[in-house]
Amino acid sequence: MAEDNKVGTYCFTAEPFHVDFTGKLTMGVLGNHLLNCAGFHASERGFGIATLNENHYTWVLSRLAIELKDMPKAYENFSVQTWVENVYRLFTDRNFAILDAEGTPIGYARSVWAMISMETRKPADLLTLHEGSITEYICDKDCPIAKPGRIKVDDCMPCGSHQTKYSDIDLNGHVNSIKYIEHILDLFPLDMFKEKRVRRFEMAYVAESYYGDRLVFYRQQKGENEYDVEIKKNDEEIVVRSKIIFD
Repeated sequence: MAEDNKVGTYCFTAEPFHVDFTGKLTMGVLGNHLLNCAGFHASERGFGIATLNENHYTWVLSRLAIELKDMPKAYENFSVQTWVENVYRLFTDRNFAILDAEGTPIGYARSVWAMISMETRKPADLLTLHEGSITEYICDKDCPIAKPGRIKVDDCMPCGSHQTKYSDIDLNGHVNSIKYIEHILDLFPLDMFKEKRVRRFEMAYVAESYYGDRLVFYRQQKGENEYDVEIKKNDEEIVVRSKIIFD
């Protein structure tokens, strides 16, 4: 299969209700676009969620790293490209490029996904999906950003909490992956976003949380513009780790 046929390209407009007070697309909306493009690309090639659900499987996001030079402004057109970089037995690496209206890359993202059983919530063997045909879509396209790294928050005092509600829950019955991003960014004051922009955002999804769980946030500054965040549910289990680097 030609490499060009392995890459999906999807076009968007930065709607005015999708931007923040700076007039640029929010990280949460961009994250949703990335996840939607992953779904479009997978569905067009026979391994989307609807197909998996018929056999009681679904995709879950394990890792996500987004690195940006800029964000689309209100009313600007932009596009997202996505492709599969690697397929392993239990995980697959999927990459993204964010392009401005002229087709110039303004950002990239890396993600790691697992296919799990909807009944047991355990990972399934990707190489048995359609007799391993997913490997036909592996693409040797460059993604010039670092892979997600190790994130560790040392013991520190909580800096916030959130009781999960209706709007946090997705079709899989757990807290939506992007909701964590929004809650994490809310830990920082508005003045931070007046003076700086998010250059890199990493997420490591460790466990699921559900409606009614109490999420507690721990934040540790690792450098002048670098922060690590850890989220625990019900004062016990770690559900998410994150790294945010500002410019």
